[in-house]
Amino acid sequence: MAQIDYYFGTISPWAYLAGDRLEQIAARHGAQITYRPLDILQLFDRTGGTRPADRHRSRMEYRAQELPRWADHLGMPLRMDVAMTNMAPSSYAIIAAQDAGGDVAGLVQRLLAARFADGRDIADDAVIRQALADAGFDPALADRGLFVGAETYGRNLERAVEAGVFGSPFYVVTDSGQRFWGQDRLAFLDRHLATL
Repeated sequence: MAQIDYYFGTISPWAYLAGDRLEQIAARHGAQITYRPLDILQLFDRTGGTRPADRHRSRMEYRAQELPRWADHLGMPLRMDVAMTNMAPSSYAIIAAQDAGGDVAGLVQRLLAARFADGRDIADDAVIRQALADAGFDPALADRGLFVGAETYGRNLERAVEAGVFGSPFYVVTDSGQRFWGQDRLAFLDRHLATL
């Protein structure tokens, strides 16, 4: 059974636009997914990337065109007016949910949609609790395992750097070492898993 390490930042609109395609692909090939939320801004710093606020105007203008194009292509609503927020609380909730077992994919998608479809602040405790409840988890997971969540969140960043990850979303097939960056590379991931 193939293992996919899924690295992403909960403030990444590209991770949101991936929707549930990763999970569909994994189910088709009997692959398992380990969700590894991380601080994408620190990942940029560590791997030679540039934080969005520091990017050249031409890159940001292109991004402002490309995101709505992809959203329209995928039939997904997309709010472009969302403010930067602290990604750690939502990431800790995902880590706690993965440890508890259950619909982690549903939780990830609810948190990303809360931000990019609904424009809500995913650092807000009420938003996190609601996403946990809607995905079938005990909302109290938002309070438990904060220390472990913080440790795992930091380890995810270190693991990502070691694995050659530099953006979000990023998929690493641990069995083969093949890496796929971006929601627009999911078709290549699908084809690769078919060869294993």
